[in-house]
Amino acid sequence: MKLSLQGLSARHATARRGAADALTGIGLDIAEAEQIAVIGPSGAGKTTLLEVLACARPPSAGALRVDGADPWALPGGELQRLRGRLILLPQVPPLPPRQRVVTAVLAGRLPAWSLGTALRSLFYPVDIPAADAALEVFELGDKLFERVDRLSGGERQRVGLARALVAPARLWLVDEPLSALDPARAERAIAALAREAGARGVTLVATLHQVDTALAHFPRIVGLRDGRLVFDLPAAEVTPELLARLYAQHEDELHGGAAPQAGALTEPARVAMQCR
Repeated sequence: MKLSLQGLSARHATARRGAADALTGIGLDIAEAEQIAVIGPSGAGKTTLLEVLACARPPSAGALRVDGADPWALPGGELQRLRGRLILLPQVPPLPPRQRVVTAVLAGRLPAWSLGTALRSLFYPVDIPAADAALEVFELGDKLFERVDRLSGGERQRVGLARALVAPARLWLVDEPLSALDPARAERAIAALAREAGARGVTLVATLHQVDTALAHFPRIVGLRDGRLVFDLPAAEVTPELLARLYAQHEDELHGGAAPQAGALTEPARVAMQCR
C-alpha cells in the first residue's frame, strides 16, 4: 500500500472541543512495501498518526491518500473494504480473556471471511496450521490452545503480532509492540516482524520507544515531537544530536526509561482470571 500525507493535521481521540490538534502539518510519502519506524517522546502524536493511516480518524486539515484515493471521500462500503486491506495493532491488543489463542490469532482473517465462516471459527478454528505457523514466528507455538487470560502481557503483544501474519492486509500499522517484552525477546520479535513484512511485500509502519531497536531494524526513521514532523531520514543519517533535540526534556525515554502504558504487563507477569 502507498500512503501520502499532505499538510495533515488531526485531533487526538479523547480531545475536547476546541483542543489543539495532536498532529499539525504532517507531510509524508510512504512507498509500497516500505518499512518505517516512528519515534519521539510521549505525547508526540505517534498513536494518532497510526489511527489516521488506518482510516480510523479523519484529518482535521490537509489530506490523506491511500493508494491514491481519499478514504473519506469513498462510499461506506468501499471505505470498509479499504480498511480490510490494513491492520492496526494497538499496544495492548484487545483480546477477549476467555478466548483461546488460536481463535484470537485467526481473528486477523475476519476481513476476508463471510459471517458464517467467522461464526464457525469461534467454535471450530478453520485454519489451525496457519495460526500455529504465525505463533511459531514469535516463539509462541506452545500457546496455540492456551486461554488468553493465562498469558503474560508480552505474550499477548506477540499474539497481536501473529494476527498480522494471517491477515489479508497489505499495510501493517503497529503501535509500541515491544513495551511488555524483555530486551532479548523484543529484538527477536521486531526482527521477525520486519522479515515477514519484507517477505510478503507489505508496507510496515511501527511506532517504537526503543530508539536503538528502531535504528537497527528499520531503514527509514520518522521523528515526531509535539505533533510535528522533526525529521524524516534514513536510519544511517539519524545522529545523536538529532535524537538529543527530539527528546529534549525527555532524555529518560531516549535512553530506555519510558514506562509501559497503563494496562501493559511486563513479560514475567501473569494474569489469572477466576471463572464463575
